[in-house]
Amino acid sequence: MGIDWVWWVQVGFIGYFVLLNGGYLALNVLSMVSLRRYMRQRAELGEQAPYLGIEPAVSILVPAYNEAATIRTSLLSLLQLQYPEFELVVVNDGSKDETLDVLVEAFELELHPEPLRRNVPHQEVRGIYRSRRYANLKVIDKANGGKADALNAGINAARHGLFCAVDADSILQRDSLLRVVQPFLEDERTVAAGGTVRIANGSTVRGGFLLEAGIPGSLLARFQIVEYLRAFLFGRLGWSPLNAVLIISGAFGLFDRERVAEIGGYSISTVGEDMELVVRLHRYHREQQIPYRIHYLPDPICWTEAPEDLGTLGRQRSRWQRGLAESLSRHAWLAFGRRGGAPGRLAWPFMTIFEWLGPLVELAGYAFMLGGFTMGLISPVALIVFLLVAIGMGILLSVNGLLLETLSFRVYQRRRDMLRLFLVAVLENFGYRQLNTLWRCRGLWQWFARRKHQWGVMKRSGQWGQ
Repeated sequence: MGIDWVWWVQVGFIGYFVLLNGGYLALNVLSMVSLRRYMRQRAELGEQAPYLGIEPAVSILVPAYNEAATIRTSLLSLLQLQYPEFELVVVNDGSKDETLDVLVEAFELELHPEPLRRNVPHQEVRGIYRSRRYANLKVIDKANGGKADALNAGINAARHGLFCAVDADSILQRDSLLRVVQPFLEDERTVAAGGTVRIANGSTVRGGFLLEAGIPGSLLARFQIVEYLRAFLFGRLGWSPLNAVLIISGAFGLFDRERVAEIGGYSISTVGEDMELVVRLHRYHREQQIPYRIHYLPDPICWTEAPEDLGTLGRQRSRWQRGLAESLSRHAWLAFGRRGGAPGRLAWPFMTIFEWLGPLVELAGYAFMLGGFTMGLISPVALIVFLLVAIGMGILLSVNGLLLETLSFRVYQRRRDMLRLFLVAVLENFGYRQLNTLWRCRGLWQWFARRKHQWGVMKRSGQWGQ
């Protein structure tokens, strides 16, 4: 009886990893088909971002908390975006450093009292500033309420029908806004669109612009390059044709302001405000039976600085996992309601089984198989099969993500850089991936214990502030 129980458990864990990696391989196939179609359309339009002269005006919202080191350079970069009409709305969310002082001095700000809509709630606004140097720059100074609260204040202050949420420590390529707005021009049902976030560590940055993509010296940062390629190029790209994208990165996303205001703006009671907003948009439109589309595009690029120390990275991954759990648990209606569609019938169960609960199953699987082998309950053959499925297929997925990059955009031009990344794609499955599982389990515990959430703070190199 005991042997039968052990046999069934090990078969269950092996089967789970087969389904996990098989599901991602299926997304990989969808991504390859979508990417091939997208690259063909791009070739027809030319390498330059299309400029039609009918692009709608956009409000760029930049929530900032203790960003004194890099805020000046980041804003100068955003002010030089290739786009016909946009405004920049910076929200200083009660920073404890000199963020506001830097803004006042660098952009010649002066108080400019003006009425502020209250379409969505947020903390008290202490002052509104306008720049004497840049007519399209506005700064909102408010009491601290968190990133979601800051974005809500930005939504109320925005003048235009579309808003683009951008992290204060990120860099957009100059044509990114032109590219990410295309779905809104091509399909009037579009309510949101997101681009690709890439790791800027190791790249050449001058004046707030990335001049050349490079590979960082930190092995931890290299692991994250492979992770981001895998998550975006065949994660979100695979869901996009099904209108089932559940996550648009908080670092770079374009939204219909009225639709977001209709559902109450960003939720301040979650650490994953970006995913929660997108899932809530799906739910609202399906409940109300309103036609809509949410897109992911692979070539509008946002560059961000990745953490290079274990403490910061671990806290970030725990926070992401907690946000994912909050978003999926709040909107289970998608899966169980009659109008869930592809987001509810496919994406929600997939994300729940393999992303929300996945870390617990993976940790239990490693513990059971390795512990059982040590105690003589698991045969060497069963352990080898488990490792081949759990680690071998993981390597295949990582390498496939790099292949998609090689066959499409070739951001990393040097051959030696790609060879290094292929080596990293193998190495990350031995230790780093398992460590990530532990961090994500911690995030699940924080969600279960209802720990108080706050702004995520990251150690920065400060290289962009030069």
